Amino acid sequence: MTLAAATNANLAEISNYLIYSSMAVYTLAFFAHIAEWTLGSRSKVARTAAALTAPDRKAPADAPKIQVQGGGTAVLEKPKVVTRSAGGARDVPDGPGAHGGTESGDLYGRIAVSLTTLAFLIEAAGVTSRALSVQRAPWGNMYEFSTTFSTVVVGVYLALLLAKKNVRWAGLPLVTTVLLDLGIAVTWLYTESDQLVPALDSYWLWIHVSTAIFCGAVFYLGAVGTVLYLFRDSYEAKLARGGKPGRFATSVLERLPAAASLDKFSYRVNAAVFPLWTFTIIAGAIWAGDAWGRYWGWDAKEVWSFITWVAYAAYLHARATAGWKGRKAAYLALIAFACWLFNYYGVNMFVNSLHSYAGVE
Repeated sequence: MTLAAATNANLAEISNYLIYSSMAVYTLAFFAHIAEWTLGSRSKVARTAAALTAPDRKAPADAPKIQVQGGGTAVLEKPKVVTRSAGGARDVPDGPGAHGGTESGDLYGRIAVSLTTLAFLIEAAGVTSRALSVQRAPWGNMYEFSTTFSTVVVGVYLALLLAKKNVRWAGLPLVTTVLLDLGIAVTWLYTESDQLVPALDSYWLWIHVSTAIFCGAVFYLGAVGTVLYLFRDSYEAKLARGGKPGRFATSVLERLPAAASLDKFSYRVNAAVFPLWTFTIIAGAIWAGDAWGRYWGWDAKEVWSFITWVAYAAYLHARATAGWKGRKAAYLALIAFACWLFNYYGVNMFVNSLHSYAGVE
């Protein structure tokens, strides 16, 4: 074995070790998030239910206090900032977050974010080692795509936190999904590092696949926001009707942002990344022209990429249509993400296509 081959083999082993190490740290972050939710107090989140069940909906409790002074009026108290739901029927304040406003819960939440950051750095080092071991982009097969995808997902989440966005509510589902993704990758998708097949050996690999991974990461965060929006919207609607949700549902859903905030978050991230997904499909077509001599051949991967594009376009159009805002549009968003997931897993695993070389080997 030459020195270069031995070095590459060592780098591949280091990459595997780092990926498993990141899984261990992600597991610690998972338990820290569980502690955050468990220790979060319900005592400071009752204002959400109070706002929804106030007897006078036209004059909410947080309305500005006015008094008459010499024939004029003076605002004595600044009103709370509340968020209007997508349907325009409810004005609801955001919940305090998973920590529930308690110091102990917030401490564990911060620990969870710190552990997630550490795991992200370890996993990123593992992905980089994998790239160095084969001296190419680290997404030539599904194992590499999966590890890179989970790294980018966490990176986008941490970037939003760094930008002071209120997304810590996504921490627990994010870490859970990342552990599941990495578990599937190391158990069923693992492929020894090797050189690319000729069709993949192109600079378009860096352009097309990297944008596809980034789009999927953002679409995933949008899907998490959409799922939580549906639960929170049902909770708010039940309270508005005078119903009484279960104790567990109340404890969890009270702490989330308002349904309108979650709906707005999902829409904004999906709308922001949709043009890049369009570019991803165009870049893939150009790459196909270089590799196979035709830009579009209705291969299974091409078809499902286009179906995903149509599904997200339908969602964005629905959001701009008054009768389809809210829950109807949210269902379209989840269908669109399901299309992306099938394009990611299903096509490579279950469909015979020109992209089979990127599947499980």
